[in-house]
Amino acid sequence: MAVEPRRWRLFIDNRWLDAGDGETTPVINPTNGTVLGRVAMATAADVDKAVAAAHRAFTGWSDRSGVERGTLLDKIADQLQSRREEIVANQVANSGKPLVEAGIDADDAIATYRYYADEACRLDARQDTDVQLIEGFAGRTRFEPLGVAGLIVPWNFPLVTSGWKVAAALAAGCTVVLKASEFTPSNELLLGEAALAASLPAGVVNIVTGGPDCGRAICEHPLVAKISFTGSNRVGQEVMATAARRSVPTTLELGGKSAIVAFGDSDPYEAAQWICDGIFYNAGQVCSATSRLLVERSFEAALRPVLLEKTEAIRLGDPADPSTGMGPMTTRAQYNKVISYFDIARQEGLSPSCGGHVVDRNGGLFIAPTVYWDVPPTSRLWREEIFGPVLCVRSFSDEDDAVRQANESDYGLAATIVGQDQQRNARLARRLRAGHIWINSAPVVFPQSSWGGFKASGIGRELGPWGMAGYMGTKHITEARSALTV
Repeated sequence: MAVEPRRWRLFIDNRWLDAGDGETTPVINPTNGTVLGRVAMATAADVDKAVAAAHRAFTGWSDRSGVERGTLLDKIADQLQSRREEIVANQVANSGKPLVEAGIDADDAIATYRYYADEACRLDARQDTDVQLIEGFAGRTRFEPLGVAGLIVPWNFPLVTSGWKVAAALAAGCTVVLKASEFTPSNELLLGEAALAASLPAGVVNIVTGGPDCGRAICEHPLVAKISFTGSNRVGQEVMATAARRSVPTTLELGGKSAIVAFGDSDPYEAAQWICDGIFYNAGQVCSATSRLLVERSFEAALRPVLLEKTEAIRLGDPADPSTGMGPMTTRAQYNKVISYFDIARQEGLSPSCGGHVVDRNGGLFIAPTVYWDVPPTSRLWREEIFGPVLCVRSFSDEDDAVRQANESDYGLAATIVGQDQQRNARLARRLRAGHIWINSAPVVFPQSSWGGFKASGIGRELGPWGMAGYMGTKHITEARSALTV
């Protein structure tokens, strides 16, 4: 499944272009450090070209019926489906994801475009909905696209996170400028090929790659009418500050330090599986990773040996090998960041129950799955988002204690509940301050569900009808009945 070295260009106005100044940066395979190719680094002038193209295309695209837009979204899904093998190969080589995870990503992206194709088709029937007013007046509502949407996505789920944004925006009638990560551009730019093959009008989808200056140019551009950002809190604050200067509607999907709560009536083997799924999937590079385990005190003795054994059995290796359970960190910077938390742990007097070290394997960015037990709530490992395969564990005494500890976080993106008491699980789901709750489940996300968090985990929601609503404004039309009878 080797990917040939190549040069990735910008996709603007249905054309493939080099960056204005010709600058490129290498794209690295994190499994072995080899160079997969080079990708263009867009300048502010390139962003201006992309936004101008999207602005020109907006009227024609937004004037189309929802059914027409939905039909084209379905065609994009068809094109992605026909390229599924290539998408998986790119995800393995460019992101270091194991085959199973790469396949899930491909299917997730395809399903998202299918879902929003259906939502676009349903939009027509929602237009001009009657609103009951006082006698003598008639009212109705319409849902109008905001305009050019500037979409900025991270490197950890290429094609997936961008699909959540692009498909929803297109369904709503917006045109888009997508800033993909320069670290993982292969599948994001493959979307441009799919758009061409689906005969999407020029300018409707534009894709640029680049560093912080590229993202800043999108946020500052006067013709960008909506911004949607997924990434770190630090950068999210900059995005929000920039958007605030122009009062631009902004969606932010930021960090997390999510809890998984395991009760004593759980099966230790099932619980261990869900715990591992929640923290070691994608090598922990997941904003919603359940990196804080709260285990009922009476359950610790049964769960601990099973969880540690399962963690130590996770096989690191070539992600193209079907037997590999966890791949490398995707970027050198993230690899170094996780290592720095091992140093912090030592400074705090913490010792890992397993892991806590790098794994030397052919120059790859591998880190052993790691568990720290009895981590104090003041620890930086307990409070800060590490974004790596590091699980921190504490015990709790009862339901109230579990809720208190789970909610004592700056974040509120997600949480998982493990236990057999359905009434208790339902109570806990209501009490946890998080945007998405899983119960006795791996952390799966469906296009029909909502995605987003409370507190510092962000503003707004993606996926489901809520995601599409973020790209539309509600217009109310009021008419005097006397005018209607003229």
